[in-house]
Amino acid sequence: MQGDEPLRLTGQLGDVMKESAQIALSWVKSHASELDIDESALDDRAFHVHVPAGAIPKDGPSAGITITTALVSLLTGRAVRHTVGMTGEVTLQGRVLPIGGLKQKVLAAHAAGLTDVVIPERNRADLEDVPEDVREQLAFHPVLSVDEALDIALEPVLHAHALS
Repeated sequence: MQGDEPLRLTGQLGDVMKESAQIALSWVKSHASELDIDESALDDRAFHVHVPAGAIPKDGPSAGITITTALVSLLTGRAVRHTVGMTGEVTLQGRVLPIGGLKQKVLAAHAAGLTDVVIPERNRADLEDVPEDVREQLAFHPVLSVDEALDIALEPVLHAHALS
Protein backbone atom coordinates (compact mmCIF):
# COMPACT_ATOMS: atom_id res chain seq x y z
CA MET A 1 0.00 0.00 0.00
CA GLN A 2 1.07 3.60 -0.33
CA GLY A 3 2.57 5.02 2.82
CA ASP A 4 5.56 6.49 4.50
CA GLU A 5 5.81 3.91 7.30
CA PRO A 6 7.84 1.19 5.52
CA LEU A 7 6.71 -1.72 7.68
CA ARG A 8 3.64 -2.17 9.84
CA LEU A 9 3.45 -5.27 12.03
CA THR A 10 0.30 -6.48 13.73
CA GLY A 11 -0.84 -9.60 15.48
CA GLN A 12 0.70 -11.76 18.14
CA LEU A 13 4.36 -10.88 17.55
CA GLY A 14 7.16 -10.59 20.05
CA ASP A 15 10.27 -8.46 19.63
CA VAL A 16 12.25 -11.23 17.92
CA MET A 17 9.56 -11.75 15.31
CA LYS A 18 9.36 -8.00 14.66
CA GLU A 19 13.09 -7.99 14.01
CA SER A 20 12.68 -10.97 11.65
CA ALA A 21 10.16 -9.03 9.58
CA GLN A 22 12.40 -5.95 9.44
CA ILE A 23 15.38 -8.06 8.35
CA ALA A 24 13.25 -9.82 5.73
CA LEU A 25 12.16 -6.53 4.18
CA SER A 26 15.70 -5.15 4.25
CA TRP A 27 17.06 -8.28 2.55
CA VAL A 28 14.37 -8.18 -0.14
CA LYS A 29 14.97 -4.47 -0.83
CA SER A 30 18.72 -4.96 -1.06
CA HIS A 31 18.32 -7.88 -3.49
CA ALA A 32 15.46 -6.46 -5.58
CA SER A 33 17.34 -6.46 -8.88
CA GLU A 34 18.55 -10.06 -8.43
CA LEU A 35 14.96 -11.11 -7.68
CA ASP A 36 13.61 -9.31 -10.77
CA ILE A 37 11.67 -6.89 -8.60
CA ASP A 38 11.13 -3.46 -10.07
CA GLU A 39 12.91 -1.27 -7.54
CA SER A 40 10.48 1.57 -8.24
CA ALA A 41 7.72 -0.73 -6.91
CA LEU A 42 9.36 -0.33 -3.51
CA ASP A 43 9.36 3.47 -3.56
CA ASP A 44 6.87 5.02 -1.17
CA ARG A 45 5.40 1.58 -0.44
CA ALA A 46 4.38 0.39 2.97
CA PHE A 47 4.14 -3.28 3.84
CA HIS A 48 1.72 -4.59 6.43
CA VAL A 49 2.61 -7.98 7.91
CA HIS A 50 -0.06 -9.52 10.12
CA VAL A 51 0.46 -12.71 12.09
CA PRO A 52 -2.92 -13.86 13.34
CA ALA A 53 -3.14 -14.40 17.08
CA GLY A 54 -3.28 -18.02 18.13
CA ALA A 55 -2.93 -19.99 21.29
CA ILE A 56 0.83 -19.48 21.34
CA PRO A 57 2.50 -16.07 20.94
CA LYS A 58 4.93 -16.07 18.03
CA ASP A 59 8.24 -14.85 19.37
CA GLY A 60 10.82 -17.40 18.31
CA PRO A 61 13.56 -16.61 15.83
CA SER A 62 12.26 -18.97 13.17
CA ALA A 63 9.94 -17.05 10.86
CA GLY A 64 12.46 -14.98 8.90
CA ILE A 65 12.55 -17.33 5.92
CA THR A 66 8.76 -17.47 5.80
CA ILE A 67 8.32 -13.70 5.92
CA THR A 68 11.04 -13.22 3.31
CA THR A 69 9.35 -15.75 1.03
CA ALA A 70 5.98 -14.05 1.45
CA LEU A 71 7.44 -10.64 0.55
CA VAL A 72 9.26 -12.00 -2.51
CA SER A 73 6.06 -13.77 -3.59
CA LEU A 74 4.08 -10.54 -3.28
CA LEU A 75 6.62 -8.45 -5.17
CA THR A 76 7.31 -10.93 -7.97
CA GLY A 77 3.86 -12.45 -8.41
CA ARG A 78 5.35 -15.93 -7.93
CA ALA A 79 3.04 -18.09 -5.84
CA VAL A 80 4.33 -20.05 -2.88
CA ARG A 81 3.94 -23.78 -3.50
CA HIS A 82 0.99 -24.98 -1.43
CA THR A 83 2.83 -28.16 -0.42
CA VAL A 84 5.81 -26.40 1.17
CA GLY A 85 6.35 -25.49 4.81
CA MET A 86 9.46 -23.75 6.08
CA THR A 87 11.29 -22.64 9.15
CA GLY A 88 14.52 -20.76 9.70
CA GLU A 89 15.81 -17.36 10.66
CA VAL A 90 17.45 -15.05 8.15
CA THR A 91 20.45 -12.76 8.49
CA LEU A 92 20.92 -9.48 6.63
CA GLN A 93 23.44 -11.37 4.45
CA GLY A 94 20.78 -13.94 3.48
CA ARG A 95 22.05 -16.87 5.52
CA VAL A 96 19.46 -19.21 7.03
CA LEU A 97 20.14 -19.81 10.72
CA PRO A 98 19.08 -22.81 12.83
CA ILE A 99 15.94 -22.83 14.95
CA GLY A 100 14.62 -24.67 17.99
CA GLY A 101 11.70 -27.05 18.15
CA LEU A 102 12.23 -28.68 14.76
CA LYS A 103 10.42 -31.89 15.72
CA GLN A 104 7.24 -30.02 16.68
CA LYS A 105 7.36 -27.89 13.55
CA VAL A 106 7.82 -30.92 11.29
CA LEU A 107 4.95 -32.73 13.02
CA ALA A 108 2.74 -29.67 12.48
CA ALA A 109 3.72 -29.53 8.79
CA HIS A 110 2.87 -33.21 8.44
CA ALA A 111 -0.47 -32.77 10.21
CA ALA A 112 -1.28 -29.88 7.84
CA GLY A 113 -0.73 -32.16 4.84
CA LEU A 114 2.44 -30.54 3.55
CA THR A 115 4.88 -32.71 1.61
CA ASP A 116 8.03 -30.58 1.53
CA VAL A 117 9.73 -28.83 4.42
CA VAL A 118 12.53 -26.28 4.08
CA ILE A 119 14.79 -26.33 7.14
CA PRO A 120 18.10 -24.73 8.05
CA GLU A 121 21.08 -26.89 7.07
CA ARG A 122 22.34 -26.68 10.64
CA ASN A 123 19.14 -28.40 11.84
CA ARG A 124 19.66 -31.46 9.63
CA ALA A 125 20.81 -33.62 12.56
CA ASP A 126 17.61 -32.74 14.46
CA LEU A 127 15.60 -34.73 11.93
CA GLU A 128 16.62 -37.85 13.87
CA ASP A 129 14.14 -36.74 16.56
CA VAL A 130 11.24 -36.88 14.07
CA PRO A 131 9.41 -40.23 14.06
CA GLU A 132 10.55 -42.38 11.14
CA ASP A 133 7.03 -42.81 9.71
CA VAL A 134 6.70 -39.02 9.46
CA ARG A 135 10.19 -38.59 7.99
CA GLU A 136 9.34 -41.10 5.26
CA GLN A 137 6.29 -39.10 4.18
CA LEU A 138 8.04 -35.75 3.84
CA ALA A 139 10.80 -34.41 1.63
CA PHE A 140 13.25 -32.27 3.59
CA HIS A 141 15.23 -29.46 2.00
CA PRO A 142 18.09 -28.27 4.23
CA VAL A 143 19.26 -24.84 3.05
CA LEU A 144 22.09 -22.45 3.84
CA SER A 145 20.74 -19.37 2.05
CA VAL A 146 17.54 -17.49 1.32
CA ASP A 147 18.12 -18.02 -2.41
CA GLU A 148 18.02 -21.80 -1.96
CA ALA A 149 14.80 -21.57 0.05
CA LEU A 150 13.13 -19.33 -2.54
CA ASP A 151 14.02 -21.77 -5.34
CA ILE A 152 12.23 -24.55 -3.44
CA ALA A 153 9.27 -22.58 -2.07
CA LEU A 154 8.23 -20.42 -5.02
CA GLU A 155 6.57 -21.51 -8.24
CA PRO A 156 8.66 -20.86 -11.34
CA VAL A 157 8.34 -17.57 -13.17
CA LEU A 158 5.54 -17.85 -15.74
CA HIS A 159 5.23 -14.28 -16.90
CA ALA A 160 3.99 -13.56 -13.41
CA HIS A 161 2.11 -10.36 -12.71
CA ALA A 162 4.37 -8.61 -10.22
CA LEU A 163 3.35 -5.82 -7.90
CA SER A 164 4.15 -2.51 -9.53
